[in-house]
Amino acid sequence: MKNLWSGRFSKQMDEVTALYNESLSFDNVLYPYSILGSLAHVNMLKECKIIDEKTFEKIKAGLFKVKDKFDKGEVELDIANEDIMMLIEKELTNEIGVYGKALHTARSRNDQNALDETLFMRDAVLETITRLSSLMEVLLKKAKEEGHKIMPGFTHLQHAQPITVGYYYMAHFQRFRRDSQKFMELFQRLQENPLGACAMAGTTLPTDRFITTKLLGFDKPTENAMDTVGSRDNILDYLYLASLTMTHISSIAEEFVVFNSQEFSFIDIDDGYCTGSSIMPQKKNPDLAELARGKVGRNIGNLMNLLTVVKGTFLTFNKDFQEDKEALFDSIKTLNMSLLIFEKMLEGSYFKEEVLKKHLEEGFIEATDIAEYLVKENIPFRSAHEIVGNLVKYCEKNNKDFSQINKKDLETLEFPVKLNDLSIFKIEESIKRRDSFGGTAFKEVDRQISVGEEYVKNLNDKIIPIKNKLGDLFNQLE
Repeated sequence: MKNLWSGRFSKQMDEVTALYNESLSFDNVLYPYSILGSLAHVNMLKECKIIDEKTFEKIKAGLFKVKDKFDKGEVELDIANEDIMMLIEKELTNEIGVYGKALHTARSRNDQNALDETLFMRDAVLETITRLSSLMEVLLKKAKEEGHKIMPGFTHLQHAQPITVGYYYMAHFQRFRRDSQKFMELFQRLQENPLGACAMAGTTLPTDRFITTKLLGFDKPTENAMDTVGSRDNILDYLYLASLTMTHISSIAEEFVVFNSQEFSFIDIDDGYCTGSSIMPQKKNPDLAELARGKVGRNIGNLMNLLTVVKGTFLTFNKDFQEDKEALFDSIKTLNMSLLIFEKMLEGSYFKEEVLKKHLEEGFIEATDIAEYLVKENIPFRSAHEIVGNLVKYCEKNNKDFSQINKKDLETLEFPVKLNDLSIFKIEESIKRRDSFGGTAFKEVDRQISVGEEYVKNLNDKIIPIKNKLGDLFNQLE
């Protein structure tokens, strides 16, 4: 096949070179975005009188025919075409003849590629935000349903302080809330139109980049053509955020793996998200949580990959940048699938309250609360810390937990405050007293849930109209 850029060359590309050079085997997923960008571009060429009406109508009709063929899987993905942009142009020329050769006027594959990726990423980022929103809704639901259950909170994987299950879920909610905010910020940075930057320095033809900007739903054109085609910052931003979000997923995944073990037995994971053993019939393995914990490595690897690719590259476009797509596509797929899996897995899992109660009897988990009670009785905290430490030592020697402490024990220890009510040694009272802003008290967790619900509602109110608007772009260009 004759290459579209073959005028300068005396022979065709070697077969091995073509195989090494091609991106069509993976960038073919960009075909709707490439055709959409071409439709906007040809509209602009007509409005600026760079092409006539007849050429415009021929190209427009031809592009819709080509899209229909792609939609039906009727286009052969022959790598001799190198990439999706050249394949679309070839298919268009096959459909409408010489008129198709006008499509690439005032455009380069450099800005075309940047545009296709930006259009693709807008949809991908919105899909990720949607998945995050759905996961946050499940976390809010679980926080409500299991908010009354009390569990040990851990530092250094040791019993630290009592918390509620609702509080635990809301802690993870905050991580995903921040992730969604950062993805929304990335979406805003994707509102600049790369089309019209051409190879690196714009064009001498009388184009109008504001026309394509409006047609494609962007806010404004990019400022500098050289930077436009030489930057992969937005892709790197997605890869970083995907890595961060996957790190947050891997954190809760690790907790579910540990909490599911016989040693803890805190939770019961939905059977639909576990697997069995090929040899041990009793096993129920948390494989989906383990997979999510492991898949973070793919996303971090993709980020490191592209950072290495762009390091030290010369402005502006370099063939190295072709390596951005597989990293991006893989990270999007991995993240969105992991978010979906965790949403479904969390929904059908629950904390086992009776087991939690037994674990709460271990580790003197109310110790800080007792020290803070003494502070309220005008005892300096460092002294209170020592007093409660001696109380813990006494309990360990006498094989007692705090719930078994009586007034005689306190007299033996010369406890500095006379207690008529021993409720400070009760877990439930500990939870109720932790009512500082952001604390684990039942009422405070209810407030956090309410704030979280309002956040998710506002987030959905923002993204649903945007998705509808972007989904209508093809219809508006018909």
